[in-house]
Amino acid sequence: MSKTFEDLLAKVADVPLKTVSVACAQDKPVMEAIKAAKERNIAKAILVGDEAKIREIAKEIDFDLEGTEIIDEPDMVQASLKAVKLAHDGVADMYMKGLTDSKTFLKSILDKEVGLRTGKPLSHVCVFEIKGIDRLLFLTDVAFMPYPTLQDKVDIINYTVAVAKACGVELPKVAPLAAVEVVNPKMPVCVEADELTKMNESGEISGCIVDGPLSMDLAIDPEAAIHKGATNRKIVGDADILLFPDIHAGNLVYKMIVRMTEFKNGCILTGTQVPAILTSRSDSFETKVNSIALAAVVAESMKNNK
Repeated sequence: MSKTFEDLLAKVADVPLKTVSVACAQDKPVMEAIKAAKERNIAKAILVGDEAKIREIAKEIDFDLEGTEIIDEPDMVQASLKAVKLAHDGVADMYMKGLTDSKTFLKSILDKEVGLRTGKPLSHVCVFEIKGIDRLLFLTDVAFMPYPTLQDKVDIINYTVAVAKACGVELPKVAPLAAVEVVNPKMPVCVEADELTKMNESGEISGCIVDGPLSMDLAIDPEAAIHKGATNRKIVGDADILLFPDIHAGNLVYKMIVRMTEFKNGCILTGTQVPAILTSRSDSFETKVNSIALAAVVAESMKNNK
């Protein structure tokens, strides 16, 4: 089981080398991450975008492009469509955002002819290695789905369980989070968390353990379970997956982690035919490389499970 990103990077070494197609690759931070991914044998790339600018950036960062395919397409919309088509057609194993804006990137994913639609909603999974926690934490959804319905939450659980299993977690523990750990009928979040737990118990949600509603302390701190007399719960501070009730809760926790803890992380979009890497310009170099590694491991798992 991968407990750190070093473990995850080691896991990448055990799978066939993956290919990532990059939309509008003429972006220095993304090119630096692609260079590192190539040098560490995490993935090779097909760079789609303005070839002259790509080569200029490569020279600036000392990136040897020998063996790296470049598809010249200066138009950002067309570059995104050409890059996503490579993933759609199976030429690339994963799809990454470069200089293009998020709206154009997402439109390419949802394109009916060349995109990566599956008929399911898209969601976002962020994987964290946090100092003081002895395992990777899978946070969802912190960036994409604003107000997930009960069915959306079922899909999110299924997506994230698949990601966790790809990272070596055999039976992921899912904590549908709420302000309290009891079912309060006046709090819809608690009611839905209880419904998800019952769906898991009946087999409608499988391959994992769901225990909710849970407060954040019971989800991640074993001591809290002892102090609250909750050691009979299925999750006693050892949750793998933190399922947030809405994007506000998820995003607030995400930003607290990145500003107040010592951490490493990587993020991907799920609900697509292949993993999609939608990093922010503010994300660190390390986060971009970790996201490529995460996508590579998930891509191999998706391939094996087809």
